[in-house]
Formats: sequence, structure tokens, C-alpha cells
Amino acid sequence: MKKVSVILTLFLINLLVACSTNQTSEIRDENADKGLDIIGQGVQFDPNKLVNNGDPITIEYWTWNDADPAIAMAEAYEEIYPNVNINIVNNPWEDYWTKLPLTLQGSDGPAIFNIHNSQHDILIPYLAPYEISLPDLQADFISLDTHIIDGNVYYIDSLINSGAIYYNLDLWEEAGLTETDIPQTWEQFREVASMLTQIENDTIIQAGFNFNGDYDAIFQGLNYQKGTLLFKDEGKTVNYNNETTIENMEFLMDLYEIDEVGSKDFGTDSSQSFGNGQSAMVYKWGWFLNELDTNYPDIHYGVFPTPTPSEAVPFAYDRYNGESTPGINNNQSNDQQAVAQDFLRFCLANDEYFKQGALTLASFPNKRSLTDDEAILANPVLATLAPRIDRLIWPGAVPATIETTVTQVIEDILYNGKEIRTTIADGQAKMEADMRNSNFTSLEKNYPFFDEAN
Repeated sequence: MKKVSVILTLFLINLLVACSTNQTSEIRDENADKGLDIIGQGVQFDPNKLVNNGDPITIEYWTWNDADPAIAMAEAYEEIYPNVNINIVNNPWEDYWTKLPLTLQGSDGPAIFNIHNSQHDILIPYLAPYEISLPDLQADFISLDTHIIDGNVYYIDSLINSGAIYYNLDLWEEAGLTETDIPQTWEQFREVASMLTQIENDTIIQAGFNFNGDYDAIFQGLNYQKGTLLFKDEGKTVNYNNETTIENMEFLMDLYEIDEVGSKDFGTDSSQSFGNGQSAMVYKWGWFLNELDTNYPDIHYGVFPTPTPSEAVPFAYDRYNGESTPGINNNQSNDQQAVAQDFLRFCLANDEYFKQGALTLASFPNKRSLTDDEAILANPVLATLAPRIDRLIWPGAVPATIETTVTQVIEDILYNGKEIRTTIADGQAKMEADMRNSNFTSLEKNYPFFDEAN
């Protein structure tokens, strides 16, 4: 009960904490035995000790996100250790990635800070390895091995996000469909999409499925389902121009041009179309749940897993991306780093750090202890991801040209009438040119089922 009252309750008090004032602690802590329980499973945290020998110390934690669960964790940590003050410095996203790399070059930067994996190359020179054993980390976290670099871990996924099908429950019912009609395969999906489509005077007034604006997200999952990797040549060269990409593009085009379940002219924003009740099904990631609840509260929707080519387990169900755990500044003083390491362990051992982040961002917690959590599985997006977590693949923080180029490819095919094979080949050439001087290497080889790829 002491653990719950001090650690967990404080955590839940206020996740939306504004940037704290720059305070310093002048309190000396002389009480090593806090009377609190050890928390955690593989990674454990024992609060019954002195931090910084009980001497007052102030460290900074930088973030760009008011809802960052580390903010509330900092408050709980300070409650346990009154000699420690963790100043929260909250910068807007754009400012954050201007200021943080600069300040990390000197000794005055934050001791610990929020990470986004898209900035890996910029941050990695300034990161200190976690002082937690690999076996302990591997025991707790699902997607750990993709973040091991020369035997060290510098950050891991706190949350895992991927795609699913959102569907309009009212339109589903009007079409005479029930939960038993939820498609498992893409061929079944085509049939359901046709039943959900309404056409008047040769014009679609209700799309059964709308992927406008989503090709850059969906194409990777479609390829992975068939065992085709995003990169070749030991992870150095993009693998876009291949028969799987062509086949999947033809499938998507057939949905519009043969099945007529949607149209290139049915608005460029499938999110708004779904929110307005004009599209019955869309492919989206977890972020869409919060958008619907915020901007389209009157839409009754459900979520089901993305279909697969057959009912057999595929190579991978989809790509995922992760929210990241904090990084520790290797240019800070030893005392500052020691407190940062202890605070980090406090976060990683505490299930609530992951649980509240998951429920806030509709992303699955990367911690094994939460895979069957009741509150997690009550979330419709997280419930669809739960059985598939082990079969989601992360290629790494891929260069931006992949997203921007494939968006141009689909626009050229849909709106400019360009031929599929030629346009995909042009896309491959464009990505290769853009990545010519890149040091990127895919992490696909770390996927546990990598040997099953074609």
C-alpha cells in the first residue's frame, strides 16, 4: 500500500503537467530505508536507498510533450527522494530538435531527455548506454533486440504503434453486416467493401474503403505480409521496385477501378471522409483513435485487425514504429548521470509509466507484464494489436525519401494516369539517388522471423 500511495497514485494525479519552474532542492535526505516495496519484474527498482549520497542535486529532463508520462514519474521520484529535483524543460517540437542537439554538445545539457527514433543519427553520439543488464531488459520488453548496438542499449521502445482497419458501425449495420462478417483475408475484405459501397448515378456517395492519403503507410505492411523486405543488399538498398510492390499496387487500384469501392476523386483526406460518415472503412494507425474522439465524437466506430493474404500467419502482419524511452546525456557530470540512470530505472520498472503512455497515445505497451492488462485490452486499437505484437517488424528509422517518394508514386498513378511498373521503377531510382550518401542500415535482420522472408 505504501508503494501504491507514493508511486502509482502520484503518477495518476496529473499527466498533463506544464513545464516546471527551475527549482533546486536544498534538502538533505538521510533516510535510506523508505519502507517501500521493490517494484518491477526483470528490471527492478529498489527505492530503499540514498540517491547522490542524500546530498541535494538538480537535474533537467527535456521533452516536447505535455503528456509525456515521464513528467508524472519525475514528481513521484521527487516524492521518494526529497533531495532530488527534476526540472522539466518543455519545448515545442520544432524548437526541441534545434536546441537539444546543440546543448548536448557541451556539458550543460539535460541529464536525461525524451527521444524520438527518427532523430537517432543526430542523438546517438551523445547517448550514454543504459546501466541495466541485457537479460533483465530482454525479460521485460517485447521489442528489445532491435535496439542493441554493440552489446549496449541506449533507448528502447516504450510503446508500439501499427495499423488497423477502422470501420463505421452504423454503416456496417445498415449493410446487414455483423461481427461475424469481419474479414480475415483481403479477398473477404473486397467483398465486405463492396457491400458497404453506395453508388448513385454512377457516382460513389459512400465509399466501402478509402485509402486516399494512406498509401505511404499501408504499402509496407502489404509487402511484409508476403515476406518481401523493405531493404536488400544487407539492409543498405531500398527494395521498392519488385513484383510484390507491383502486385499490391494492382490490388489497391483494382479496389477503385474494378470493384469501385472507392475513388481517387473521393477526397484526398480519408480521415475527414471517415469522420464525416462518407467512408465505411479506412486503414489507420493508433493516432486516429484520438482524432476521432476529439474531432468526430458522433461517429460510432470499431477497429479490426488488418486482413492478410490468407488465414495463415504471415511473415509479418505489418510494420510498426515505437515511441521511445528517455536518453541519458553522456556529456553530463558523473553525479548527474548517476541520478538520471536511477530515474530511468524507476520509469522502466514501473508498469504505470508504460500503461498511461499507451492509453494516451493508443499505442501498445512494450512491456510483457501489460500484454494481458484489462485496461489495455479494453482499448479497441490495443486489443487488435495484442495478438500480433510478436509479428510486427521495424525496419528502423527509415529515410524520409521513402515516405515522400511513395506518396508521389501513388499520386502519379492515381491522378496522372501513369503506368504502374514504370512509375514504381522511377520511385526506386529516386529513393536510391536520395539515399546515395546515407549511412542508414535496415534493422529488419533483427526481426525474430527474419529467416522466413522471401
